[in-house]
Amino acid sequence: MIIKNFILILFTAIIMITSNTQAQFQRNAFINGKIYTVNEKQPFAQAVITEGNKILFVGSNADAKKYINRETSVTNLNGKLMLPGFIDDHVHFTSGGFFLLGLDLSNAKSKEEFKNILKEYVSTRKGRWITGGNWNHELWKVKKVPTKELIDGFTKETPVFIRRYDGHMGLANSYALKLAGINRDTKSPAGGLIVKDKKTGEPTGILKDNAMELISSIIPEHSHQEYIEAAEAALKYARELGVTTVEDITFPNDLRVYQELEKEGKLTSRIYTRLPINGYKNLVNEGIQYNFGSDKIQLGSLKAYADGSLGSTTAWFFEPYKQDTTTYGLPNDIIQDGRFKKWAFDADKNKLQISVHAIGNRANAYVLDVFSQIKKENPKWDRRFRIEHAQHIRKQDIPRFKEIGVIASVQPEHLLDDGIWAAKRIGEERAKLTHVYKSLIDAGAVVAFGTDWPVVDLNPMLGLYAAVTRRTDDGKNPNGWLPEQKLTIEEAIKSYTINSAYAAFQENVKGSIEPGKLADMVVLSNDILTIDPVKIKDVKVDMTIFDGKIVYTRK
Repeated sequence: MIIKNFILILFTAIIMITSNTQAQFQRNAFINGKIYTVNEKQPFAQAVITEGNKILFVGSNADAKKYINRETSVTNLNGKLMLPGFIDDHVHFTSGGFFLLGLDLSNAKSKEEFKNILKEYVSTRKGRWITGGNWNHELWKVKKVPTKELIDGFTKETPVFIRRYDGHMGLANSYALKLAGINRDTKSPAGGLIVKDKKTGEPTGILKDNAMELISSIIPEHSHQEYIEAAEAALKYARELGVTTVEDITFPNDLRVYQELEKEGKLTSRIYTRLPINGYKNLVNEGIQYNFGSDKIQLGSLKAYADGSLGSTTAWFFEPYKQDTTTYGLPNDIIQDGRFKKWAFDADKNKLQISVHAIGNRANAYVLDVFSQIKKENPKWDRRFRIEHAQHIRKQDIPRFKEIGVIASVQPEHLLDDGIWAAKRIGEERAKLTHVYKSLIDAGAVVAFGTDWPVVDLNPMLGLYAAVTRRTDDGKNPNGWLPEQKLTIEEAIKSYTINSAYAAFQENVKGSIEPGKLADMVVLSNDILTIDPVKIKDVKVDMTIFDGKIVYTRK
């Protein structure tokens, strides 16, 4: 039903877009700028002319004059740097909106701060489910995972389930555990872990990966209006950061909202959806293949999980963790029982793109093996496999990304935190093969950038800063953690624009500033091509142009 609704709305949107373009055909000129186009044939320009939602001209100020008339809206960039609009290759967009509207524990620097922020939040919402959070105990002076005892005292009649920032571990209070029927006798589900006290056998309140579903499944669903508010909050934040496309991990409720906002003309970021792989048959039955949709919403891509996260010790490795030698991590249940491989083969035969979350080196190797087998056995097509995160990779697996044709969809901002404690989890040697962007690029792989928002901030400046400096948040790596993996700013910008467009089969319509492409651009407060890379994280967006219109101007 959701897909059928989308098709109806899609056709309506196409008619609306065509009629609006024909009726308005507004021409805009952006002159006197330093325009970095990410087009190798014409890297720099001074002026851009747009007509409707497309780029008409890119070149010098002198040549731009012939396109400017009385009706043209002229914007003087005053020498500022203009880039293609940023394309975030991995977000949880409506979740990010809910995060903006809800509880934020990401800045808590101790268990006391964690407790006090939560206590104040609960005081105005007693009896209602408390979710969100984004806490990170690695920022605390005593880096100990919290337990339900820390929060039970002020939440006796209020159910709480707050997730760690990586999304692979959550803390439930005793009331929430009781509502979910979780006790000392409850067994951990496949691909998940109910953490229990080693002495008493009682649940500590920490649930990992698939075990989190035991709580999530009983949390009341948000209303449609709440979803709308979250999506609008996310779109506003994206405008302020120059993010003109998001490649989203999309669920049915999200898709309904995106359809509605597109119909109402309220989308100010293009949405490339990745629906859960377990529902791929819905797309197949509707005849939908890769890159289907309007210029604002595309379907035809799927998302699966191979493992968990490093911070939750659920990323899947060949060798046991150094910090906890009893575990190798947790392969997802669909990996363990073979469903992923079956679904992936069938989905690929039907020309649906497959992207898979893989953190640990064994998870990455496994996914590469499956992709290689699919490429050999299934009919040939421009399939563009993706591995999301591609965080820990054995040396022998790095060249396989190019050989098989796998896009490394990575999120540089993660390394600012991971570099502080990764070696503690897995040892120095394995940690040397973490976030190996330069090695992947040198081996010929396509590397695309994003954030994983709301796991980390949506701000592209932080990702660019992380990729070119690799300076961890603790200040202990001023020359960069694994400095041999640092990128040039040009490589980083390419990964945040045209490479992310390629990852969504859209490199011919966006991702660079060229005539004929969609008019999505961003103007920055400082020239990130020339300033000290350490200052990149402080650069602001002065203007965001989406679909040929200025949708944000910094005051």
